Formats: sequence, C-alpha cells, structure tokens
Amino acid sequence: VSGTSDSILMVEGSADFISEDDFISSVQYAHEVIKDIINELINPMVDKIGKAKLDYIKEEPMSEDLVKLIDSKIDGKISDLNKPKMKKERYDDVDSFVKEMLVEFEEEYSDELSSIKSYINDKISEDLRNQTLDGLRADGRDFKTVRNIDIESSVLKRTHGSCLFTRGETQAIVVTTLGNKKDEQMIDDLKGLSFNNLMLHYNFPPFSVGEVRRMMGVSRREVGHGNLALRAIKPAMPDSEIFPYTVRLVSEITESNGSSSMATVCGSTLSLMDAGVPIKTPIAGIAMGLIMEDKNRYAILTDILGTEDHLGDMDFKVAGSDEGITAIQMDLKIDGLPIDILKEALDQAKEGRLHILDEMNKCLSEPRSRISEHAPKMLMTTVPVDKIGLVIGPGGKNIKAICADYECELNIEEDGKCVVSGQDQDKLEQVIELLDNYSFEPEVNKVYQGKVVKIMDFGAFVKIAPDVDGLVHISEIQKERTNKVEDVLKMGESVKVKLLKVDDKGRLSLSIKAVGDDS
Repeated sequence: VSGTSDSILMVEGSADFISEDDFISSVQYAHEVIKDIINELINPMVDKIGKAKLDYIKEEPMSEDLVKLIDSKIDGKISDLNKPKMKKERYDDVDSFVKEMLVEFEEEYSDELSSIKSYINDKISEDLRNQTLDGLRADGRDFKTVRNIDIESSVLKRTHGSCLFTRGETQAIVVTTLGNKKDEQMIDDLKGLSFNNLMLHYNFPPFSVGEVRRMMGVSRREVGHGNLALRAIKPAMPDSEIFPYTVRLVSEITESNGSSSMATVCGSTLSLMDAGVPIKTPIAGIAMGLIMEDKNRYAILTDILGTEDHLGDMDFKVAGSDEGITAIQMDLKIDGLPIDILKEALDQAKEGRLHILDEMNKCLSEPRSRISEHAPKMLMTTVPVDKIGLVIGPGGKNIKAICADYECELNIEEDGKCVVSGQDQDKLEQVIELLDNYSFEPEVNKVYQGKVVKIMDFGAFVKIAPDVDGLVHISEIQKERTNKVEDVLKMGESVKVKLLKVDDKGRLSLSIKAVGDDS
C-alpha cells in the first residue's frame, strides 16, 4: 500500500480469500502507518535538510485566440464521436475527425499541430467523461453490466488443458501443461535456492490491439499482469501432497479492449479444470474503473474498456472466488479516494465477479475427473528416511535401474516422499509397489513371495523385500530329506516362504515346506 498523508494512491497484493470488509480494514490500517511514516520521519527530515520546492509555471502551449478558434471548429461535432460504438469504429472515427481538423490548421499553425491534436483529443475525452457521468458508457452499457462472455474449453486437443475465454472485445487462449518434479522452475536468488511448481506466462502480442511492431521479450507490463494473475490463481491450487504435478499456464492474448489480465485469471481457472487439476475453488477476476468529478458526482464502472481505463481516474482489479479475494491491484490518478467510495467499488466488483463465476460454471462446473491422456501420469508414496540411500543405491545405481526398467521418472525428497511419473499407469503402479516394500515390516506366520539370493550348505537365503531377507534352513525346504540345497533350489528362483520367527537380533527364519502345510 502506498499513499500520501491524505490519501491512498496504490494497492497491490494477494490474499487468502479475505472478505471485502477485511480488505478495507487492511487498507485503513496501512494508511495510518503511512501517515506515521510521513509525519514522524519524512516531514522532520524535510524540515531539517530539505530544500524549498521550485516554482513551476506551466506555459500554455497555445494562445487563447487559437484555443477559441479550435473550439469554434469542433463545437457540436464531438458528441457524435462518443456515441456507443465498438472499439475499432470509435478509434477510426476519432482518428479521421482529428486528421480532418488538422488539415484546417496545417497551413497557418504548422508548428503547433502536435498541441492542437492533443487539445482536440482532450476535448473528446472530456466529453466522454461527462457522457459517462450522465449514465451512458462508451459502449452503451450501464455502470454495473459485464460485457457478453463466451467460453469454450478443450479448444486445443493435444494440450493437457485449454480454454478460450472471451469477454466483449477481450480474448485469451490459456493452455495448461502438466509436468513432473524435474520440470519445476529453479530460482537462485539472494534468499538461496528454491523451486517453483506453478508458473504463469502472459503474452500480449501487438496484434491484440491492432498494432504492428517487432515481437521481442516480454515487457514490464506483461510481467506485472502475469504476476497479478498468478497471485490470483495460487491460493486455489491443490497441495503438492494431493497433486504433485508441476503446472505451467500460458495465456496468449489474441484481442484486448480492457483487462486482459483478468481474462487470463478466468481462462486459467477453466484451463486448469479442463486439465483435471483439482483446484480448491474457481477464481474469476474483474477490472473496475472510476470517473469522479467530486464526492457527489462520480461513476463506478464494472468491467472497464480500454478507453475508460485511459480517461478514467482509477484502475481497480479484483480477483477471487465466491468466498473472498485472492489478488488485488489498484492505481489512482486523482488526489484521493474516499473510503466509502472504495467500499462501494469493492461491493460492485464482487457483484460482477459472482456473475462471471456463474458464466464460467456453465462451461465447467468442476475439474475433469481424469487428466489428459497426453499428460504424464504421477503416483506418490513414501519410504523411510533411513532407507532413501538404499533406494538410490551407490552412485544412483538402483534408482537409474528403476527408471530404465519401468520407463519412468523417480524423484525422492529429503523427507522420504517419492513421486514417480511416466506414461504407462501399470508400470507406475509396479514402481509404487516396489517402493512400498522399503517400508516392509515382516509378520510371523505370514506367507511371502521371495527370491533366492544366496545358497549355502546349510540352506538358502531368500529376499522377501528390497532390503529384507531370511534363511530357509535345509530342513525347511521340503518334507523329504534334502541332501543338497542345489538339488532343489536355484539362484534367482522365485519361491513362496512362510515367516516362522524373528530372533532378538532381527534375523528371519523362513520355511518353504510350511507353505505346503498351509495349502
């Protein structure tokens, strides 16, 4: 939260489904602290070492005579430009009108064409502000109506999840890709090494606003808006113990006329649900605007257009579920916003957010029951911490063998949590069964399937778990007398054995002939 001693100027943050009232309380609390910082630190510092402010006298770019001449030329012509229209038609009409006006001034006022153009555009914006305050917005809506919403999921069949979200003239294609533990984003910064299993990339190509320019790296705007959308989605993501995947979201803005970041939030939610990600609750976002003449004459605008963002006094984005707010961003262009108007804007934003959530619910009411056939399958289990070294083996020998034999990826964390991923569900289940054996606790009188791993004169050792074996004494091999162990058992042979006892040193006594008695 940033501001002056008189008002709040900017708010940006994330939250864990807080209510609108809690948000207002937080901002009010922050403002009191801001006042303390200014009054107790900054102002005394200025009094002690500050310098007097320079007097700035703004020079008028044009003479009064020229202003009167321009006013006479455009008088009565601007209101028609601001009649409700689509974005391209509005911009084309304004551009054509301004060019026509400039033609009339280019011969006598060629050095002031830039100032003339700015003045005419300001007058057009001023007229639109007044029109909006009177109750008619640039596209004909009232203050609270959300533009038409059109949603289609699974638009890209080969991806793990996808959604095409369109709200008015703003459209986003959001794609979800699921990966395993090794796909996490590694971050090495001043705080040390960390890993991120949720990424959201937001791309705003120039063609989305009808422009032609080079496509280079993402801008600060794209980074900021992508970060806002990520903060909105994150509280709804499932815990890694429930859903161990690494998730990457990519939002491609194909058309923009107001709040493509909030379209990204809505599209991301539906793309995640389409991918079968068990999110806690759907998240939607909405952008609010404000045109304010004074405390008694103002208009709070739901789902603002790009034009309204440009000429308005506030850009206020709110994202969350039907339970509360998860992300918020507010920028003010005026010298203060009364707290009661901020609360009114929040309540109106909630109304719009709930409407959008209802529209999203018509497309997908819950996450799909199964993830895409193209996504990697992932299963989880745990092994005792003291057995991790055995699973990995010397130089990673054991874990490499498991990955090769079962065509999978296996990741083991320090707490013993194991995540295995691959395309073949059956093989993954076999790996889980193998790993579960490391948690094996043998039970007396129970029959196990084992493998002969060593043959001695007095009997054979049979492994019944990766790190558990026992002795089958020569007398316990068969009912008949056994002269030589090799006559009956072979190395690597699979046999059923019964656990007879475990001595005080933890050694196991096994029997093959006792299995026959049970059968």
